[in-house]
Amino acid sequence: MPSVRPSIHPARALLPALCAALAAGCATAPRRPPPPPKPDAAALTIVAEIALQRGDCKTASDTYAQAAQLASAPVAQRASEVGLACEDLPAAWTSVQRWRELAPQSREAQAMYATVALKLYRIADARAGVKAYFSARPSRARGAVTVRRTKSGSAGTAAADDSGLADLTTLLLEECEPPEVYAALSGVVDTAHASATRLAMLGELALEAYDAHAAARYARRALRESPKDPQASRVLARAYVVLGEPAKAIATAQSLMREDPRRGRFALADVYQQLGRVEEAHHELEQLRDTGAPRAEVDRRLAVLAYVSGDMREAQQRFADLAESGEADSRTLMYLADIATRQGDADAALAGYAKLADSPLALQAREKAAALLLASGHRAAALALLQGYARQHPEDAVDLIVAQAQLLGDHGASAAALKLLDAGLRSHPQHPALEYERAIILEQAGRVTEAVQALQRLLAERPDDPTVLNALGYTLADHDLQLAHAQSLIRRALAQMPDNPAVLDSLGWVRLRRGDAAGALPSFERAYDISHDPQIAAHWGRALWAAGRQEAARKVWAEALARDPGSKSLQAGVARFIPNAK
Repeated sequence: MPSVRPSIHPARALLPALCAALAAGCATAPRRPPPPPKPDAAALTIVAEIALQRGDCKTASDTYAQAAQLASAPVAQRASEVGLACEDLPAAWTSVQRWRELAPQSREAQAMYATVALKLYRIADARAGVKAYFSARPSRARGAVTVRRTKSGSAGTAAADDSGLADLTTLLLEECEPPEVYAALSGVVDTAHASATRLAMLGELALEAYDAHAAARYARRALRESPKDPQASRVLARAYVVLGEPAKAIATAQSLMREDPRRGRFALADVYQQLGRVEEAHHELEQLRDTGAPRAEVDRRLAVLAYVSGDMREAQQRFADLAESGEADSRTLMYLADIATRQGDADAALAGYAKLADSPLALQAREKAAALLLASGHRAAALALLQGYARQHPEDAVDLIVAQAQLLGDHGASAAALKLLDAGLRSHPQHPALEYERAIILEQAGRVTEAVQALQRLLAERPDDPTVLNALGYTLADHDLQLAHAQSLIRRALAQMPDNPAVLDSLGWVRLRRGDAAGALPSFERAYDISHDPQIAAHWGRALWAAGRQEAARKVWAEALARDPGSKSLQAGVARFIPNAK
């Protein structure tokens, strides 16, 4: 009977020879390199910090983003902060998602997540972050949310209340524009049982987001909760001004003055100024001086009133008096330099801006000085002003790139502006501010097709961004392209920002381009009432002229030129119809 045990395989006898042959072959074959070591979070962190110290923000943020995927919550937090500070939004987004995953109950993580999402215009993600922020436990450390710089102050300066809404709003406003912040908070923040402070804060944010109807609703609710709340009254009065209801605005201001004579003393003067009723504002301020209001504050407001109404002689005298009496602040010095610019005294203006080079208004002053230098042909000196500030304030790198590009584009150096922006996008990839500015410069350079394509790509990434919708719609309208589509884009933007004067102007412009001059007039008139922008006045006058109302057009242009006689866009618009106008 044959054995059922398996027999030894005949090849087994060949194993020694086979091994010897293999060994001989291995002696001559090249050895494979060892596999690369796995990334180490600690090593990556060190590399990132070294890059940061060397000023290589891109390497730092990208390396930290890698480390965040391998390490604990503190490393992911640091990676998120570096990515945001370096304005490397893809790296920041990767890092903050990891941080949020590791620390879902951290309010700081949720706030950062909402911030980066909002900068990328991921509104749904931003709202999810806001919702989770309010669900998470408050940090033991007050003010734990880090704020880097101020872009918009009013809505974020309210005292913290209601479980950190003020802290969160402040952080979001440091990094994003009010319409974006309002979009993130709308429908997420609980208002059913909100305090007057919370409602007034939301009303102010709605006003800055160009939604005066919503602002008025919040303010009225706040006043029902607290009838003497001064902030809610101020928001309501301003909302009525924007909505074109002057009687209600005046009545609200008068009520505030009665209810709170100290904090509301300037409310009526402010409303008159916002309404463009200069003489009544002037009279009200003089009355306040006679009734014991702080003299320096009255004088400052009278000076500003003269400036915005176009009376440069009175404004200069009043601001100079404030300076001589020791009451001047940085804003006063800025006004004096601006007046010198409008009067054509470049040397005095540059000297004034130089005094502000290291003040809280340093960037604004340097931008204005650089514009004057560029206009006089001193390009290297102009750019050096901004580059010097960039070295001192690396956190403002993107803003400075945009500022330089705008200056170069405005002075005919579009090629240099585009080169600068392209370099900026290599350091700050996919940054919407840089991509948007690049599209604008392309249009300025006459490369309209490329500009439209750039805006279309940006809109594909940010499909509901009203700023991009408006820019694309206006660009198409300005070049008589796809006018029906342009109008639909602008209306989509206006649905989100119904009181934005730039978008209202765009709507009037596209209607004018489509041959509907009469239909364009209400949009232009409302836009100018809100902002008194000279370019809007140029468009409004043009529509009036096309509608056969030449005298009305002359009046609009004359009033606008009195306010801003140096406006090139207004001068060019008027000269087209009245060649010898001054």
